Amino acid sequence: MTDIRYHVAGIGNAIVDVLVHAEDGLLTRLGLDKGVMTLIDGAQAERIYESLPPGMECSGGSAANTIVGIASLGGRAAYMGKVKDDQLGRVFRHDIASAGASFQTAAAAEGPATARCFVLVTPDAQRTMLTYLGACTEFGPGDVDEAVIANAAVTYLEGYLYDPPLAKQAFLKAAGIAHEAGRLVSLSLSDPFCVSRHRAEFMDLVSGHVDILFANDAEIMALFETDDFDEALRRVRGHAAVAAVTRGAKGSLVVTDDDVIVVACDPVAHVVDTTGAGDLYAAGFLHGFTQGRDLAACARLGGIAAGEIISHIGARPAQSLAALVAAKLG
Repeated sequence: MTDIRYHVAGIGNAIVDVLVHAEDGLLTRLGLDKGVMTLIDGAQAERIYESLPPGMECSGGSAANTIVGIASLGGRAAYMGKVKDDQLGRVFRHDIASAGASFQTAAAAEGPATARCFVLVTPDAQRTMLTYLGACTEFGPGDVDEAVIANAAVTYLEGYLYDPPLAKQAFLKAAGIAHEAGRLVSLSLSDPFCVSRHRAEFMDLVSGHVDILFANDAEIMALFETDDFDEALRRVRGHAAVAAVTRGAKGSLVVTDDDVIVVACDPVAHVVDTTGAGDLYAAGFLHGFTQGRDLAACARLGGIAAGEIISHIGARPAQSLAALVAAKLG
């Protein structure tokens, strides 16, 4: 793809993560559903922060993690998301730029603070997320960089961002620009509760605007309101042209109108933290896709990237993914 400036342009919630090791009892005391993302307001964020043990702060956000993964794999990547011109906003901008991705969205001078997400990692490596969206809620159509979208092979949309009303308009604008330029649009469903909140709108988005869909097994079943995984796979056909569905230790499947491709997961000696596994799977898959690899190879690359991320704390690569792929695949 020599006629593009970027392989992938991502749009999502610009968030700084606070990673904390937590016992199951803490989740119970806070009344949290294990393994899912819950939205909280500013007052809740302050109260919960006071209840947590010491943690580690690092830039996050689902689509931002994917974009950093693309850059680590050697791809050209750009990101759009809203931060405030505050300390965390400057940290976020520095981190994504230092990873090699372009981030030109203007910071807000006023309004809510830069978003943060408390990631509670339990001993079984599951992560429970509490997210204060803050400045993310201000992202709207005016923040969509038309030139970036038109010059990116794939525009990647983060389902988590779909909660604020302005973001829905931004998604449709970005998808329209991409398709008018002959580019592709990808969507991550992000979370089964997120799907449940916006199911009808997500169905319209997937059917009318999305070429490549990313989901895990719970999310794809939530989208089609079924407890039967095989039924969900059958029903996704005819919507997105490609659906990449992750299944944890079972690997992933890639569904097209004509085929179902099953790819085993990449072996991981010790799973430490599953935060960002889906984000990095998408990074590997999209990197392979924009490099012209077949779908099975794309899924394998996704598995390698996801395997790296779950082997340590944090949702950003701890080593060069390009070097890791070269070592594994030759």
